[in-house]
Amino acid sequence: MLGRRDDPAAASPADEELMARIAGGCRESVAELHRRHASLIEAIVRRSLGREAAEEIVQDVFVAAWRKAASFDPARGTFRTWILRIAHHRVLNELRRRGRRPRIARDADESHLGNAPEHRPGPEEAAWHAHRTAFVRDAVAALPPTQRQALALAFAGELTHEEVARSLGLPLGTAKSRIRSGMQALRVRLAPLVAAGLAVLVTLSVALVREATSRAAIRRQEAALRLVTSSDVVPLRLAPTPGSAAPPEAHGNYRGRRGAEIAVLTLSKLPPAPEGYAYCAWGLFDGRWHRLGTAVLDTEGHALLISEGPHLAAPPGALKVTLESSSGSASPTGPTAISWPAP
Repeated sequence: MLGRRDDPAAASPADEELMARIAGGCRESVAELHRRHASLIEAIVRRSLGREAAEEIVQDVFVAAWRKAASFDPARGTFRTWILRIAHHRVLNELRRRGRRPRIARDADESHLGNAPEHRPGPEEAAWHAHRTAFVRDAVAALPPTQRQALALAFAGELTHEEVARSLGLPLGTAKSRIRSGMQALRVRLAPLVAAGLAVLVTLSVALVREATSRAAIRRQEAALRLVTSSDVVPLRLAPTPGSAAPPEAHGNYRGRRGAEIAVLTLSKLPPAPEGYAYCAWGLFDGRWHRLGTAVLDTEGHALLISEGPHLAAPPGALKVTLESSSGSASPTGPTAISWPAP
């Protein structure tokens, strides 16, 4: 008779236990909660705000969970309910902010585009497109996670079977089996669309690209979260510049690690940017200013930026956050709100 296998889930601490550990100073537990819940939160946020905004908001949600761990009370509900409530508030704040965002005039060079004929699908075509997209998306989502992951790497990531196996740490035969089984399952599920003569290949490509992109975003968030919660990373603190509109309590913390091509900048207590302007973060690397990102402040003046690039592997010579026109700028030209080293 076969012996009973131990259930790995039985040995894993519950979310609420991990929160208690975080409140007690165990930063490593944040990464485990991120692994369990980041994909769900990202999917929810992405439906309202799009993929790019979802990445930053998911990261911001878990930083908030880490900071507010002591306020979590399991008697009032589960961790999942609690963190989804945080995500919901972040989404509402961003939607309100977008509602106040000024419209940016179209570039003069694009004026000729207005004369180009635009194809607007009729109601029936739009309905078919929505049906096809939902059908394919549901078919991909119904696959076992192991098959969906392997297909995303092979199809959207354009990896060979050998590269998929190495990426997932699997024997080559196992990787091939997952890809083959996933494709067979999709053929069965998509048979009604194929029989109807509908073009499912493009829709399938989009679904798998989204799956691969989502996994890449989660890996990026996890790397950033490790920087934020790591005890061996000493943050560089940005302070208000004399004469700026930033209040004395406004500040920022930059976290990077030598050799790592990723950095995290958290901003706190900044006042709202004037209409038509936005806060832009900059880092001085090898004598040149690099844009770290544009801050999206919440109602309390907080924001989080994740930046990637080879220049981030070295420590910055200087950091600053400036007010720039919403139309964008390739270099810092506006007034400085906060900076490091402190003035």
